[in-house]
This record gives sequence, C-alpha cells and structure tokens, in this order.
Amino acid sequence: MHGQVSNELEVDVPASKVWEIYGTTKLPQLIQEALKDFVEKVEFVGDGGVGSTVKLVFVPGVIPGITWYKEKYTKVDNENRVKETEDVEGGYLDLGFTLYRVRFEIIEKDKFSSIIKSTVEYDLKDEAAANASIISIAPYAKLAQAAKEQLIKTKA
Repeated sequence: MHGQVSNELEVDVPASKVWEIYGTTKLPQLIQEALKDFVEKVEFVGDGGVGSTVKLVFVPGVIPGITWYKEKYTKVDNENRVKETEDVEGGYLDLGFTLYRVRFEIIEKDKFSSIIKSTVEYDLKDEAAANASIISIAPYAKLAQAAKEQLIKTKA
C-alpha cells in the first residue's frame, strides 16, 4: 500500500531565508522547540548534508505504537531547496512500513514570498494496512507555522 499526504503554507519571506532554516542544522533545533508537545528529544548527528541522521524520541502516547525513530537525510538539494529524509530505524518501520519519507520543498513564489511544502510519503506491507491511519501531516504543518512565525519575527 502506497500513500502520501502534504501541506502547503505561504510565508511572506523569500525562499532563500526559509531555506536558511530548512536547509541547515537549524531544522532539528526548530523541531525541538516547535514540537515540544510531540517530540521529547532530538539527537542530531552530521553536518546537515546527505547522510546526517536525526533520532526523534516522542512524548509517550503521541503516536500509537511509536516511541522513537531514526531518520537519515537522503537528499539535500540547495539549488532547488528540497530536503528528504527516510526512516532507517524504529518507529514506522517496526509497524510494517517499508518506506516513511518526509520531503520539504521551499518554493519561491516571488522575490518576497515563498511556500513551505511538507509531504509524507509511505509504503506499507498489505498485512499492516490498518497502520496507515497513524500517518499525519499535522506535526509538519505545525513545524512550518513555527518557521513562519520565527522568520517573520526576525524580519521585523
């Protein structure tokens, strides 16, 4: 079973400024700050490029059946402002998912505004199809909103 969910948020900040968060090691810091009710701990290893890893430990009970997972940056495209991560340990993989990928795209609207597009793409073994119900774009939408608020605050 394959599926995907996505969210778009318009930001009155140039795409290059948004990428200064999403394309760098600032993203794990923002996750820790913005998703406190969801993420208990963030362990980041790497330089922010392909191969960097992030281990997320969740607040108990937030995602049914998942207490943590480790993801690896599989794509960091600074020119097109695209970052992709894939789960490599724990979490969704333990629940029958064969792929759990998160993609962040920072899309330039014009010189002064952009769109933060967050997408979760997943593949799931047929016998675990019921677990598709735990997939949610909400944390990534909340992350985008926090990035927007931080960027607007620093712009002012």
